[in-house]
Amino acid sequence: QGCAGLAGLWRTIVDRAEPRPPGSYTASLLDEGPDGPARKVLEEAGETAFAVKDHAAGGDRRRVVEESADLLYHLLVLLAERDVDPSEVLAELRYRER
Repeated sequence: QGCAGLAGLWRTIVDRAEPRPPGSYTASLLDEGPDGPARKVLEEAGETAFAVKDHAAGGDRRRVVEESADLLYHLLVLLAERDVDPSEVLAELRYRER
């Protein structure tokens, strides 16, 4: 699934941006402007780091997967809020490979 799965998630996030369906968590984050999703990115980055540290000490690998998924989702929402397509981020990463 890999990048295709992320592309599908991106399409779902963009579809929730306009119109913003009632009851949609994504829409509620977008309604907060950059502050809502940015706050969640910071929170999830911390939780991901703690999950990785716990896993290194013998903790559950599944938590790393779960927290990483939360982080990626919230980062995509933040990118959508700022109208930055993930392909631009991927292009920057490819540029940095040099």
